[in-house]
Amino acid sequence: MTAYRGPVFEMAVKQFEVIANYLGIPDDARPRLLLPKRSVTVSCPIHRDDGTTAVFEGYRVQHHLTLGPTKGGTRFASTVDLGEVAALAIWMSWKCALVGLPYGGAKGGINVDPSKLSKRELEALSRRYMQEMIPFVGPHTDVMAPDLGTNEQIMAWFMDTYSMYQGQTVTEIVTGKPVSAGGTLGRREATGRGVAHLVRRAADELKIRLNGATAVVQGFGNVGSVAALELHNMGVKVIAVSDHTGALYRPQGLDIPQLVRHAASQGSLDGYSNELALDPAEMLTMPCDVLVPAAMERVIDAEIAGKLRCRILAEGANGPTTPEADRILEGRQEGIFLIPDILCNSGGVVVSYFEWVQDLQRLFWEEEEVKRREYQLLDRAFELVLARSRRENIFNRTAAMAIGVERVRSAKETRGLFP
Repeated sequence: MTAYRGPVFEMAVKQFEVIANYLGIPDDARPRLLLPKRSVTVSCPIHRDDGTTAVFEGYRVQHHLTLGPTKGGTRFASTVDLGEVAALAIWMSWKCALVGLPYGGAKGGINVDPSKLSKRELEALSRRYMQEMIPFVGPHTDVMAPDLGTNEQIMAWFMDTYSMYQGQTVTEIVTGKPVSAGGTLGRREATGRGVAHLVRRAADELKIRLNGATAVVQGFGNVGSVAALELHNMGVKVIAVSDHTGALYRPQGLDIPQLVRHAASQGSLDGYSNELALDPAEMLTMPCDVLVPAAMERVIDAEIAGKLRCRILAEGANGPTTPEADRILEGRQEGIFLIPDILCNSGGVVVSYFEWVQDLQRLFWEEEEVKRREYQLLDRAFELVLARSRRENIFNRTAAMAIGVERVRSAKETRGLFP
């Protein structure tokens, strides 16, 4: 019996069971590795602009603190529930362990559609959420970051609220802040840059020439737009992109810099072009060299997995591929090179770690130094995953998750069980 419910949590459980069976983890050791250490549910009341009071449910899940403080984003979305947040915290644990960061996984969120709040209401809700979280978070306990529906401004409000409570500025309580408020250069672009960098590494392995190759990017938020722009700069023809308002397609390649400017000024791809419009349902199965799902969880199911026509599947989103789809991908004889989510989108938490370190030391790096260090950690993790996949003839996701789970398990066994 568990307090966590929903398809996203069930997906995380299934993925863990596959790895636990592969590693031969005893049944009695599994719940301690899987179940979160702590979860918090809070009510966040605010005054609306019309004078009424509204109450929103907020969550924070801390998966484990064995390797250090927990680390993870905070999302504002109408789909947020405790099960989804718990699954994302679990995936963050394996991600941090895989790339060698001294963190456990965490995640938080509020069940709200931020587009329906005024700026004043959004600030009030952000500050109230952090105020409710203060007893449970801290620079050495749980460090927050942005996620779906949140941004640098909201992180600045989080940091300011926590700092007012402490009576001193505590920049290291959150990452993903504006540079002017203690953030690091390169953090906003870190996840998308990491996706594109790992696509380049995969293309090298497959002997694919990226100059002139084709890519499809599902999701044009922070991760998808930066990944698309980086791929464009490598010479890749990004032939299709989408966001929640629709999809665009141009076989000769879209003007990605112009699209990025449009999305930044308008808030979405809506209104860019009627002539280039495409049914979003067609995007994932279009023929291309690189497919980047950078939107939501569970978008590639078993049916879609059997129809994929890409050579590299780069998971910019968390959990975009279901366990049932994984079985299809493993069995496809022509082969699709998977860059699993806990590796592919780990550039964000890597540079968040750098931001935390810089804040603690009060010593900041130049952007080129941030990029160099990010790529260094991503390359190391990529090589570990590839070596294990080839050595044991296993799926790339199995290799990546096995490394992450093994590291957490080893740390727990070394530290023992208190009391």
